[in-house]
Amino acid sequence: MSAMDQDTGMFKVQQTIGSVLCCKCGVPMPPNAANMCVNCLRSEVDITEGLQKSIQIFYCPECGCYLQPPKTWIKAQWESKELLTFCIKRLKNLNKVKLKNAEFVWTEPHSKRIKIKLTVQAEVLNGAVLEQSYPVEYTVRDNLCESCSRFQANPDQWVASVQLRQHVSHRRTFFYLEQLILRHDAASRAIRIQQVDQGIDFFFGNKSHANSFIEFLRKVVPIEYRQDQQLVSHDVKSSLYNYKYTYSVKICPICREDLICLPSKVASGLGNLGPLVVCTKVSDNITILDPRTLRCAFLDARQYFRSGFRSALTSRQLVKYFVFDVEEPVGEATVGGQKYALSYVQIARESDLGNMFYVQTHLGHILKSGDQALGYDIYGANVNDDEMEKYRLSVKNGLPEAILIKKCYDEQRERKRGKPRAFTTKKLPMEMDESRGGRVDPEKMENEYEEFLRDLEENPELRFNISLYKNKDYQESETASMTDGEGAPTVPIEELLAELELSEAEEEGDDEEDMDE
Repeated sequence: MSAMDQDTGMFKVQQTIGSVLCCKCGVPMPPNAANMCVNCLRSEVDITEGLQKSIQIFYCPECGCYLQPPKTWIKAQWESKELLTFCIKRLKNLNKVKLKNAEFVWTEPHSKRIKIKLTVQAEVLNGAVLEQSYPVEYTVRDNLCESCSRFQANPDQWVASVQLRQHVSHRRTFFYLEQLILRHDAASRAIRIQQVDQGIDFFFGNKSHANSFIEFLRKVVPIEYRQDQQLVSHDVKSSLYNYKYTYSVKICPICREDLICLPSKVASGLGNLGPLVVCTKVSDNITILDPRTLRCAFLDARQYFRSGFRSALTSRQLVKYFVFDVEEPVGEATVGGQKYALSYVQIARESDLGNMFYVQTHLGHILKSGDQALGYDIYGANVNDDEMEKYRLSVKNGLPEAILIKKCYDEQRERKRGKPRAFTTKKLPMEMDESRGGRVDPEKMENEYEEFLRDLEENPELRFNISLYKNKDYQESETASMTDGEGAPTVPIEELLAELELSEAEEEGDDEEDMDE
């Protein structure tokens, strides 16, 4: 008896579960509605009778998709949840029983067989519930899908093309966009990718794939596009038309670190911001910051293309300055996770150290005496911008002599010149198209890619949405911190991904087999 029963003086009778003999084999068992043990029930009744135990499925080896009849192709990885769901849905008469569990049975990937173990329940004699497991074998047959079959017949036979363009003098935006596409696998349905001057062309075998790709672009960069179509063939009897679709996509020409002089109408609409502002970030919105007041604003694609202003000065026109004195910050602000501090600094151009300027900057939190910085030389620059000229005439005290953009680490990088970086990136399988759009200068592209890698090292927010991989040629003993003393910033090892190669996996498998032997 329990302590509570002893206190109350009550006596509790323990319940015992009786047992009966099986009517077939006479083995003692718990009573059930059929009065038969489990083994005898299974010998008398097979609940898997009439259920499919072998089935044939079709697989496209080019794109890795499985055919869901009649014409739908589903992409699924080997032994994934999607493939398990697809296999179960292909079974007929499964609604006659209750599915309790499903799991893969290991098979060789090259055996063209998929095995699944299913556990089902059903009511049998006199309402007794019987649970039984049985295997289902799927025979995989290779069969090209419609788009891959068309591509095999003629690789140039595309249905929709996306012509991505940005009319600027560099390709930094495309380097960043390439990493975003690889991270999200947005161009996996593209049958061909070509690199041209000021852009990239993507070719798809289906119009819906091009539409999905454009929707991805709208979420990561400000764009506007238009669609054109060309009639390829027409069947008069069945009234079927075959078109080729072309999407002309234009990326906003405003880039990060550009100096912008906002039109008066746009500035007033943003609460009299600027009008001299710096672009600090470009995603689906454009983030602009007034470096003299730390006020910021955001413009989406619709707002930008309605006004269509251009950059007054771009990152190609940055000038190196020496910082001689930095005063205490007079204000701080955080814009999009990035911290800024407003300070007064004394600077001079590298080419003219005798001419010093006293200017405001939003980099007071990272600059100190003796540093170098990159900025725009408004004092001596030949700016061909109407809005800048209007603003110059309307301001009594004139324009600032310089606007600093970022800290410069050229001296620190010179010490590490020739040493490999700790990280590396992947690239899209692009073809060079020299037939139209001009030839791409490989030396210029290499220099621009080097600047892109430097931006990734300096800006943690820029590398937040992309995947960086460990470099095999890098030795960890060279550095183990964010910076090497007072050196240039680098990417921490913790942010890097390890890229597994097939050869390494095979070697590990061979080692395990040797240990088992």
